Amino acid sequence: MKTFISYINNLLIPLLPETRCFALKRWMWKRAGVKIGRNVRISSSAKISGAGELSIGDNTWVGYQCTIIASSRITIGANVDIAPKVYIGTGTHTINPNSEHIAATDISRDVTIGDGCWLCVNSTILPGTELAAKTVVGAGAIVSSSFKEDCILIGGIPAKKIKSYV
Repeated sequence: MKTFISYINNLLIPLLPETRCFALKRWMWKRAGVKIGRNVRISSSAKISGAGELSIGDNTWVGYQCTIIASSRITIGANVDIAPKVYIGTGTHTINPNSEHIAATDISRDVTIGDGCWLCVNSTILPGTELAAKTVVGAGAIVSSSFKEDCILIGGIPAKKIKSYV
């Protein structure tokens, strides 16, 4: 993404109505280098930043006060529903107890969210996560590993499979 244009977008877009002007917001995020599908709806209070790659599939909803930070690649599939205050990020650190800061070297790990997923309110998607199609992430869950089975509910801290819908 183009970080300067993302910065400007994060200043201007919150001035637009929260759940209106979606075509204008798509156009603005495309100018910043985000790959956006048809009919993507991004709330005005959502924050998108980072110098990595972000791709959002058709008919996806990004809710109120979501934060998406891409230092590597984030792929969000089509028909995904992202509830309010969801965090998706690719950046983390190695742990080094011999360093002055235990959070040592910066590292980035890609995130992939499959088609038809639902990320419920206040969920956190950490670096290196891959979610299969139609995964439901329960409210408040912290997802730190990948789930490759379609149509499941995951939840908790750390997130674990709760049930299958098929």
